[in-house]
Amino acid sequence: MIMNKYVNPDNLYIARSYLTTESNKTGSWRFLRPCYDEKTAPCSIACPAGEDIPRIEMMATQGLFKEAWEKILIENPFPSVCGRVCFHPCEGSCNRRDFDSAVAIHSLERFIADTAIRYGISPELEKKPSRKQRIAIVGAGTAGLAAAWFLSLLGYSCDVFEASSEVGGVLRWGIPLYRLPLSALRHDIKQITELGVAIFTGKKVSKEMLSELKKKYDAVFIGCGHSLGMPLSVPGENLSGVSEGLEFLRQIRDGKSPVCSGVTAIIGGGNTAVDVARSVVRLGGKALLLYRRRRQDMPALALEVEMALEEGVELEELVAPAVISEENGKILLTLQEMKVEGEECGRDRVIAATGKNRQVRVERILKAIGMQASESWQQADRTDNEILTLSHSVLDSRGREAVMVLGGDIVNKTKSVVDAVASGKQAALALDILFQEGIEAVVPKLQACLVGPGSSLSMEIFMGGERRLRNKHVVSYEEINTDYFRFSPRVTQPRLLKEERIQSFEEIDLKISAHMAMKEAERCFNCGLCNQCDNCFIFCPDTSVILGRDHQGRHINYDYCKGCGLCVVECPRNAMSLGEEKS
Repeated sequence: MIMNKYVNPDNLYIARSYLTTESNKTGSWRFLRPCYDEKTAPCSIACPAGEDIPRIEMMATQGLFKEAWEKILIENPFPSVCGRVCFHPCEGSCNRRDFDSAVAIHSLERFIADTAIRYGISPELEKKPSRKQRIAIVGAGTAGLAAAWFLSLLGYSCDVFEASSEVGGVLRWGIPLYRLPLSALRHDIKQITELGVAIFTGKKVSKEMLSELKKKYDAVFIGCGHSLGMPLSVPGENLSGVSEGLEFLRQIRDGKSPVCSGVTAIIGGGNTAVDVARSVVRLGGKALLLYRRRRQDMPALALEVEMALEEGVELEELVAPAVISEENGKILLTLQEMKVEGEECGRDRVIAATGKNRQVRVERILKAIGMQASESWQQADRTDNEILTLSHSVLDSRGREAVMVLGGDIVNKTKSVVDAVASGKQAALALDILFQEGIEAVVPKLQACLVGPGSSLSMEIFMGGERRLRNKHVVSYEEINTDYFRFSPRVTQPRLLKEERIQSFEEIDLKISAHMAMKEAERCFNCGLCNQCDNCFIFCPDTSVILGRDHQGRHINYDYCKGCGLCVVECPRNAMSLGEEKS
C-alpha cells in the first residue's frame, strides 16, 4: 500500500505491549550453567611466598598503592628487599610472555614499597588475638624475621636472638649496597618490630643457651642460616691469600675498604661470586671470575652476570682450581680445564679434561662456592621418621620441652630470600596449627592453604580471606581472551650507566614514576580474576547479569540465563566457567 503523503501521522497506530516478558523464564531452557569462578594465576604458583600478584597489579593499575602494599605484606614482609634482589621466578611463568613480554613484577613491587616509604604509610593488617605461647627465634635473617612477622600476626609473642650487631643476616652483611640500600632493608625490618617483635642483637646462641631457651619458651625456631664456607678441597687453599667471598662482602658492608689492587680471582658462579667480583671492580681492582661450568649454567641471575661483564669483570668458563701455591709474593693458581659430557640434573655434566692444566698469577683468591652450617645442632635430621619434614621447614615436637622448628637455608633446597620468607611462613603456620589443633592437623591444614596446586602457602587463605574462595585451577595462556589486549612494551628499568656504576656503591636501578608503574601494571592479564570490565553484562542477551549483589560485584539471575556461554567466552581473564546444568 502506498501511503498518502498528506495523511496525518497522528492517526498512525503502532502496536505495543503493556505486559512484561518476565513471566517467560528462559532459564528453563538451559543445559549449561555459567558462573563466576575466580581462578589461580601461574605467577602466584611460581612465587615461593605465594603473593597474590594479579590482585596486586590490579590495585596498582587503579592507583591503590597502599592497598597493593598491604596485599604484599600479608604474604611477604620484605617487599622493599624482594623488589630489588628476588630472582622473580614469577616473571618466568607470566602468561604475558606468550603475548609480548612478561610483566615487570619485581619493578612494580619495588615501586609499591618505595611509595610506602616515601609517604610514611603504616599498614593496616588483621591481627589475631594474643595467644599464651611464646616463641624464641634464633637468627635475625630473612627466615627468622619472616617467622616473627607471621607469628605476630597470628597473635604470638616473639623474641629474636641475633649474634651480629645489626639484624638482617645476609641481607645486611652479604648483599652489596648497589643492589640493596640500607634504607630499604631497615624499613622492612621496622614494619616487623612495630608489630611488637623484640630483637636482641649481640646474642650468639650456643648449644647451652639453646637448652635454656627450650625451658623458657614454648617453641624455638632456628633460622641461623649458613655461616661456614665450603672447602675447595685442593692443595694450598689454607694459604693467607685465600679467603671467603662472603667475609669480603661483610667487611665492605661494615664500612671497610679491603685492598683489591691487582688481580683478584673469584671462584664460583652464584650471586655471591658475582657480587664479590663487581665489588672488587668498584674498589679499583681487576676481577677474574672462574667457573667450572659454562655461563648459561651459572646459578647467578643472568642480568647480574651481564652487568658484571659490562663493568669489566672477566669470566673464564670451564675451569676449576687444582692447586694453589705462592710464588714471589703472589698466588699461583693452577686451573684444571673442564669439558662438557652428558647431562646432570637437567643441565650438561662437566668432567676434567685430562692433561689440560694452566696457571694464572693473582694477588688473592676469594671463594664463593657455597656455605654450610657452622654447628652440628643447626642441622636438621631428615632421616628421623618421627620428625615432621615439610617443604621449607622441619618440625620436632617429640620432647617434653619446647617444640623445635628449623628453617631457612639450613633446610631449603633453594637458597634465596623469597624461599627463606616461605620457610618462615610455613614454620609460623605449622606452629599455630600444632598449638591449636595438634600435630596430626598440621599437614592437612597446610595443604588447605596452598596456592593452587603448587607448594606456596597463603597467609590470607589461612586467615580466612576471600582468596580462599578461588578455584585452584591455574589459568593458561590459551584460556586468556587476547582480543581484549593490545601489544605494549615492557617498562624499561632506568639504570645508572656502567661508567657511573663502577665509581661507587650507589644503587644501580633507579625508581620508576607512578605513571610508568600504572602503565606497566595495566599490562597484567590479571589471570583468573574479575576486574569488573562488565563484558559479561554487556554481552548477555538476556540481561541476566545483575550488578552489585556479590562479593565479586555481580551475580547471574538463573531464572533468565539460557546458558549460551557468551559471558564466559567474552571474559578476557577467564574469571568465569561454564559447566553442565545439574538436574
